[in-house]
Amino acid sequence: MNIQIDKDWWKDIFDEVYLQTDARSVCDESLTCQEVDFLEQALDLNSDQDVPILDMCGGQGRHALELAKRGFTNVTVLDYSEYLVGVGKKAAQAHDFDIHFIRGDARNTGLAGDAFQFVLVMGSSFGYFVNEAENKGVLNEAYRMLRPDGAALLDLPDRDYVLENFKAVSQHKANEDIEVRRTRSLKDEVLYSRETVFSEKNGPVRDKTYCTRLYSPEAISDLIYSAGFSA
Repeated sequence: MNIQIDKDWWKDIFDEVYLQTDARSVCDESLTCQEVDFLEQALDLNSDQDVPILDMCGGQGRHALELAKRGFTNVTVLDYSEYLVGVGKKAAQAHDFDIHFIRGDARNTGLAGDAFQFVLVMGSSFGYFVNEAENKGVLNEAYRMLRPDGAALLDLPDRDYVLENFKAVSQHKANEDIEVRRTRSLKDEVLYSRETVFSEKNGPVRDKTYCTRLYSPEAISDLIYSAGFSA
């Protein structure tokens, strides 16, 4: 099956429908807490709760909101989706959290260099470009924004797990009204997907395609090092 995609698919797919179709991950507070537990341990975050952190491609800021809830005071969220940034701003205001939400392109953020101690790319939000040079552009930008002694953390799909458990078609109920069907194909380490969403009340909701590049440990290591990072 050949699934055709628009190279700019990521510009308009992350909206209110996305928060329904992917609610079991991006709206799961328990999962978010587990992931932030991991961040605190892996990056030793609790040594300084005023440390500047960038949640890059951070959507509605679910990790940033949890960090703020735990007392972190210098967190910035960057995402291209105007809708998700708006959702995050409202959530932060409702809890009186001082989180900076910025709409921007991760390849060219416009943010200052050497500004962050940590740059996070969570929720499998890396590898959206078929052209690998553009994925490297995201890493180049992360490297530019990091302090010399800073660190970046990428949360990526497990390539081997995806390949071993590959399903050309899957279907699930997002809620009582919304049903999601996904068809998939693999080519050159890129997972192409077509997502159709149907509402029992209102009929077809959307039909969109998207892709995610899968990385072996060796491939992502090579890409990271090529952007200037070291172990």
